[in-house]
Amino acid sequence: MARSSSRRRGAFLGFSVGVLAVILAAGQMSDGYAAFQRRGPDDDPRLRLRATPRVGLAPASILFVGTLDGGPDDNEELYCTTIEWDWGDDTLSESTPDCEPFEPGRTEIRRRFSVRHTFDYAGRYEVRLNLKRRDDILISARTRIEVRGNRFR
Repeated sequence: MARSSSRRRGAFLGFSVGVLAVILAAGQMSDGYAAFQRRGPDDDPRLRLRATPRVGLAPASILFVGTLDGGPDDNEELYCTTIEWDWGDDTLSESTPDCEPFEPGRTEIRRRFSVRHTFDYAGRYEVRLNLKRRDDILISARTRIEVRGNRFR
């Protein structure tokens, strides 16, 4: 009986590995991110936002890194955008860089955005990174963090 049981387990393990390989090949994972999938220059751009650490003690200094994946490097719409950080704590930060005039095929968009922000009070915060042109949000990403401690707002 143990021998047939181990055969079944081996067959199931082989099946599981095969199914996992198909899922990975299809680029689908439970968290919604693509696995082993590279985005080409013709794909739509996608902005992602990460926080390190995701949980901290008040006052918590958190590093935020946004990355812009996909799309062409000379995307005129996303060239020289205003960068807006909505911290979720009733404060905003915004910057507009000085940029050279856009030249198709030569000008490259910025693909990495990073900043550190200190949260003085305990709470759960949803932080947003917006790339804007004037008052229009062109693309946006968000993440959530938690600040623990005795200081509440």
